[in-house]
Formats: sequence, C-alpha cells, structure tokens
Amino acid sequence: MFGGNVFGWTADLRTSHALLDAYIGAGFDMIDTADVYSTWAPGNHGGESETIIGDWLAQRGGRERVVIATKVGNPMGDDRKGLRAAYIVRAAEASLERLRTDYIDLYFAHNPDPSVPLDETLEAFGRLVAAGKVRALGASNHSAAQLADALATSQRLGLPRYEVIQPLYNLYDRDVFEGPLADLCIAEDIGVVCYYALASGFLTGKYRTDASIAASSRARSNAKYLNPRGLRILDALDAVAAALGARPGQVAIAWLLTRPGVTAPIASATTLAQLDELLGATRLTLDRAMLETLERASAPAQG
Repeated sequence: MFGGNVFGWTADLRTSHALLDAYIGAGFDMIDTADVYSTWAPGNHGGESETIIGDWLAQRGGRERVVIATKVGNPMGDDRKGLRAAYIVRAAEASLERLRTDYIDLYFAHNPDPSVPLDETLEAFGRLVAAGKVRALGASNHSAAQLADALATSQRLGLPRYEVIQPLYNLYDRDVFEGPLADLCIAEDIGVVCYYALASGFLTGKYRTDASIAASSRARSNAKYLNPRGLRILDALDAVAAALGARPGQVAIAWLLTRPGVTAPIASATTLAQLDELLGATRLTLDRAMLETLERASAPAQG
C-alpha cells in the first residue's frame, strides 16, 4: 500500500504524480492518505496529500483502478478534529472534494476519541456507508480492547463495522500489533495494513550512527532505534539481503508479508528509484532459515 503522507511534503506535485503513475503502472492499486497530511510541513494546512491525489485522478481518470484510503479525526486546526458525528460528515465531504471523487473506498478513524460515545461515531460512519460515500470502514491506532469494543458496538447496533485496522508494525516495532491485537484481527477476519513498515527509514540501513541520524530530517524518529537491538536487526537484514541479492529495506517489507494477519504493509517513496526498490520486495521469498535469523535478531525483550 503506497503511503501518501509524502505528497505535498517531501514529494512535490510533479513527483507525486510520477510516483502514482509508476505505482499503478506496476500493477498495484492501494493508496493511503489522510485529511491531516501534511499539516506539519511549513506552509501547509492539511489536505495537501488528498488534493494531489485528486488532481492526479482528474488528469488520469480510471477511478475504479485504485483503492483510496483516507482518515478523519486528527487535528486540522480550529475546531476540525475528533470523531463527533457532525464533524465526521463534514470532514468526509471535504475529503471527497479534495480527492475529486464521489466515494472513499476505505475511511479510517485516525485515532480513538474517548470524548465521544462509540455509538455516535459508528452511527455517523454508518450513514456515510448507507449513502454510498464510503465503501468500508477502518480504525487506525486502536488497541485490541478498543477494536473489540467497536466491533461489539457495531454488532449491537446493526451498523457497519471496522473491517481494517492500521497499526504501527515493523521488524523493530513488534509489540503494538503482535499478541492480543493480531489474535483479534485473525479471529474476526479484520484486514491489517501496517504503517512505518520501514521504521521511518531505519530498516533500510541508512541510519547506523549518531552522525547519520543527525544529518537526517527524521533524526528524532530514528534515534530511538539506534541501540544494540536495532543494530542486531540491521545486521540480520544485511545477512539476508546479501543471500538474496536484495536490499535490507526490501527484506524488511518481505518479512511483513509473511506475518500472520498482515494484509499489506504501507510504505512511501519520494523517488522512482525508491519506489522500484519497494515494489521489488514483493518478489522476494524468505526461507525458514532467513525468517529464523530475523526472528532471533528482532525478538522483543521479555518482561
């Protein structure tokens, strides 16, 4: 699944359109974005990623060829945040306008909103589904307990349920998804599209020293990985990549594709070369010895 968080941030309009052309041209079809992308970039106000995707759709056509996921709830400024019913409907209309489409394939609650009753949130999502403006619902950054509560609420009220979860999950960050959340998703047949598949680029092997991290725009997000366990994981990725004639980041993506419950990892690219490398990960086959090497290196600390 292509991560559209880079559109309008580290990839300008022309580059973003070229990336989308290459991605779809290679036979892939899922694009992940959010209304809040990319409020953090200087001069941005949110909605930039959706607008770029919408412009691309308007120019290229073929809406039916792509599966677009977007999200609602994270702060967009002023009163634009949360999962109140009225705001969900308003935000969905704004996303549809920016995407220049009449339906969203997959609409995520970006984060839980404990200030709003689940009944209210899910009823609003249900109205969007009934109106044909949303085809399926998802939950991002929800714990096993939160997802279970939402599923039970949907069943009790006869409403559409969250069909997809979007958790943090990669070879380093394993504890958020593995365990109760993975078990629930498998038991309930919930799709799993995991973000930070490359741990903000750390699993590509680019960041191995304090100096390399200090020179990166992602310094703060990568510093936490630079420890003995992180370096063991990089060593294991290097070894498997060498055996396959591949790159460490490709192996990290290929590992996710073997994990129980995972439907698709989300990864982004800002150049065509990066995208080609990412897509190459889907053609790798990891044998048992390779998987064991990665498992030993990345096993989360116990206790």
